[in-house]
Amino acid sequence: MLNKKNIKRALRTRSKLRRVNNSRFRLSVYRSSRNISAQIIDDKSNKTLVSASSLKKDPNKQKKKKTDISIDVATILAERAAEKKITKVYFDRGSYRFHGRIKVFADTLRKKGLTF
Repeated sequence: MLNKKNIKRALRTRSKLRRVNNSRFRLSVYRSSRNISAQIIDDKSNKTLVSASSLKKDPNKQKKKKTDISIDVATILAERAAEKKITKVYFDRGSYRFHGRIKVFADTLRKKGLTF
């Protein structure tokens, strides 16, 4: 559930990032209690260029840790971004603090070739 503090934190983070990064796409992350999803957005044309989510139904899905799920989604997103030749983005973590699954997600993206 979003409260006023979380909304203000997300808006503050986005406004600072938009001022600094004009020539890059935005990598927005959403985290729920069990899943994680991310998308790379072009703010100039308001289009989603690449997206990845852990909500995709997998018949061979085994029970995984949340950090492993974050690593998988980051790998998929990095591969799709490489297909579209996207290498530079800015990381919009929204109202989430940079630790835990968000940090693992960001570190995996850096290892796979995205720079932010």
